[in-house]
Amino acid sequence: MSGTLNNPSLKTGRSFDLGKMDLRQLWIAYLTYPTILLYFALVLASCFASAHFFAGWSKTLCAMVAVVLVYPVVWYLLHRYVLHGRLLYKIKWTAALWKRIHFDHHQDPHLLDVLFGAPVTTLPTIAIITLPIGYLIGGFGTAAAAFGTGVAITCIYEFFHCIQHLNYKPRSAWIQRMKARHVLHHFHDEDGNFGITSFVVDRVLGSYYVDAKARPRSPTVFNLGYDVAEAARYPWVMDLTGAPPRDRPDGARPEQKRAAA
Repeated sequence: MSGTLNNPSLKTGRSFDLGKMDLRQLWIAYLTYPTILLYFALVLASCFASAHFFAGWSKTLCAMVAVVLVYPVVWYLLHRYVLHGRLLYKIKWTAALWKRIHFDHHQDPHLLDVLFGAPVTTLPTIAIITLPIGYLIGGFGTAAAAFGTGVAITCIYEFFHCIQHLNYKPRSAWIQRMKARHVLHHFHDEDGNFGITSFVVDRVLGSYYVDAKARPRSPTVFNLGYDVAEAARYPWVMDLTGAPPRDRPDGARPEQKRAAA
C-alpha cells in the first residue's frame, strides 16, 4: 500500500496526496473521511425527518428535483464570483476563510485535506440554498428532503472532484472529458470550466473551453491573483501560509527538477 495511506491522522486526512493514490486508495480515504461520514449521517437524518413530516411523494420529489436543478447553478456562481473573486482576501476577517476554502486548493490541487470543503462553511451554504426551496414546496418534510438532496449531491461532487485530481485514468469517456476540463481549470486557465460534474452552466455563460489551444495560459492559475504584490498589500493570507504565494506547484519548479537530477 502506498505511503500516502500510511497516514498518522486519518481523522483529518492530512498528507493524502491524490496525485500518488489509485482508485482503491481513494475509496478507503473517502469512506473514512470524517466530513464525508458526517454528510452521510446528515443524509440519513434528513430521510428520517422527511418521512416524519411526510408531505407526499409528488411534493417530496418536486423538492428534490428542484435542488438537483438549482445546485449546479449556485455552485457555478459561488465558484466563479466568490471563490475566484478578490474581495475575501482583501478583508482581514475573511482572509482565512478564502485561504481555506479555495486558495490552498489551487496552490496544491492534489492535497485531499484542502480539496474537501469544511462543514462549517459547506453546511450553512447548503441549508441556505435548499431549505427555503423545500419549505416553500411542502413545509418541513420537503425542506428536509431538499437539504438531504443537497448534502447527497455534495458527496457526489466531492468524490468526482477527487477523481479529477487522482492518479487514475477513468474508463468512462464522459468522466475522462470531465476530468480533462477540470485539469485545465487548475493548470491552464482558472477563469473557465468552473463546473465539477457538469459544464452546462459554463457553456451557457461562455466560460467553457475544451483544450489549452482555446486560450492562453493564465499567469494566475495557481495563485488566483493573490501574487507577491497583492500579498504585500493584503498580507493576511500570506501570514497564515507562512510563505509568499506560489505561481506554480513546487514540483513544477525548474530549479527543483535540476536539483533532483
